[in-house]
Amino acid sequence: MLEKVDDKAQSQPTDNATKPSATADNSGNEAQDRTDLANAFRLAEAFGFHEGICNHFSVKLDCAEERYLINPYGVHWSEMTGDKLLLIDGDGNVLSGEGMVEDSAKFIHIGGHRANVRHKALLHTHMPYATALTMVEGGKLEMTHQTAVKFHGRTEYQQNFGGLALSSEEGERLAKTAQDKQHIDITFLANHGIVVGGASVALAFDDLYYLERACRQQLFAMQTGLPLKFLPDDIVALTKEQIERDAVQFADEHFTALSRVIENNPGHRFNL
Repeated sequence: MLEKVDDKAQSQPTDNATKPSATADNSGNEAQDRTDLANAFRLAEAFGFHEGICNHFSVKLDCAEERYLINPYGVHWSEMTGDKLLLIDGDGNVLSGEGMVEDSAKFIHIGGHRANVRHKALLHTHMPYATALTMVEGGKLEMTHQTAVKFHGRTEYQQNFGGLALSSEEGERLAKTAQDKQHIDITFLANHGIVVGGASVALAFDDLYYLERACRQQLFAMQTGLPLKFLPDDIVALTKEQIERDAVQFADEHFTALSRVIENNPGHRFNL
């Protein structure tokens, strides 16, 4: 059974924005997690994956206590830096950082991380092409292109929209898929958006990037009015095996390259 997040937990800002908590991660990985997560935000904005100052990314720190990094509400993704990220506990209380956690972020992410411990990083967006598939009857990512095959067997579709995730109960509902189906990394939220989980920020962001491309390719094909050309099951299985063979290395190198660009040229705009 999923643990509930206290609806009454208060997110009080502190004046420790530039100092990672000494109790959060004694191994020193917190600094790298902050850098990676901040880069993921800035890259997502540069690709147009963001929506206003809404949506949220989080990372579970590798430490004994339950600790997460998450974005403060009101900070635009283009201006995100490691020291602007909030450090929160399992109740959503802010331990360090300036600002507050949006309620929907708190409930979606804490419940999601608890439900599937494989997911060190959880990325939630309303990016346009993936979100478009959540808005049509029977919308799903079809196996009609090699990019889509990357997500074969790892994708789930929520069938009902439950309103804004402003309570622990709604957060638990959204996390139930992660709890019951541990192999799922991508969840399409009906009439809402998507959540991508990964064992690292690099893996999660790589999926986020290619998911939006795969959805865009499918929607472009659908606009022709011609029937989609589905890949045979044996070719899907073979291609999936080929993709997974080097998935971790490829994701690491991809994210490193993208991070290098955004760090050296913060104003760079990417084409999807």
